[in-house]
Amino acid sequence: MKSLNKILTGIVGIALSFLAGAILIKLQGNSPIDAYRALFDYGLVSWFSLSSTLNNATPLILTGMAAAIAFSSNVVNLGEPGQLIVGALTAALLGYYLPIPGIIGIFVILIISGIVGGLYGGLAGVLKKYYKMDEFITTLMLNFIADYFTLYLATYPFLDKNSYVPATRMIKKEFFLPTINGINISFFIAIFMVFVSSFVVTYLKKGYEWRMMGYNYNFSKIGGCENEENLIWVMFYTGFLSGLAGALLILGGTQHRFTKGIGANYGWDGVMLAIVGGNGVVETSVFAIFFGFLKAGGIGMEFEVSIPSEFTMVLQAIIVLLVVATRSTISYYSDKIRASLKVQRVVKSSE
Repeated sequence: MKSLNKILTGIVGIALSFLAGAILIKLQGNSPIDAYRALFDYGLVSWFSLSSTLNNATPLILTGMAAAIAFSSNVVNLGEPGQLIVGALTAALLGYYLPIPGIIGIFVILIISGIVGGLYGGLAGVLKKYYKMDEFITTLMLNFIADYFTLYLATYPFLDKNSYVPATRMIKKEFFLPTINGINISFFIAIFMVFVSSFVVTYLKKGYEWRMMGYNYNFSKIGGCENEENLIWVMFYTGFLSGLAGALLILGGTQHRFTKGIGANYGWDGVMLAIVGGNGVVETSVFAIFFGFLKAGGIGMEFEVSIPSEFTMVLQAIIVLLVVATRSTISYYSDKIRASLKVQRVVKSSE
């Protein structure tokens, strides 16, 4: 029921954001109807547009889940961008140098890239446990380290001499992830991780302790949960998801190499998705597909109506604000109504 409420309030917020977006489009002198028609044509109507939406949603599903699991565990992991690009660089290097062939090689690349991302995320947890450093600060700073260090590696020691921009060599073609009717296999890997993450959070002891830590940190500690150790595990697992997202960008993307800016805004979009999805694994994944639709459809708005594709980023920000506002408003008034009805029942029973 809670999942349904999160999705429904999200839909209401999205509807209001589209209305606000229409006003902005009209103020620019364009037709909101034509703009949104192009958005749907390029993001949903045809099989090609639908496949583009799902492919765009793949890294968002993973980074969104990473942020959602962290936030629901009372852990502030803002390091998804850094964890994603270290996973991407790891996949790019393994994809070129790894001697293991075929499917086994792909599996090894994905696992190792995820582990590297997890270790990079877990570093913030270690700093929190042993040096009491706030993970809010450390994860942000680790993003900068990852960004500049991976850029250095791609620019100097692992630079492709034939490239005109900082980029590694292309991975071996045997490591390219195939597509099924236009949908890359990486999307199905991301969906598989949705089920895995949902199982971990819902049914495993560690997942239960993570949720209790999110509900009440002090209560969970008094109840016997090893909160500091769990924080490290949360950081590792969410870093693993982000690192896996980076690996899928390399193996299932279009360039098949690490380049400057390959992470785009996938990491920060994941944070926004967790907020919109109310920190639920499934709910966040549903909205990730919607954000993938916006990314695919935004290209159509630019081509057909000459509205910059960056407008979709503005729309995403509006969606986050209005979804949170809608959810908070509905929660406030529903609690107020329930309290009022309860008071009335108590008064009647006492008469």
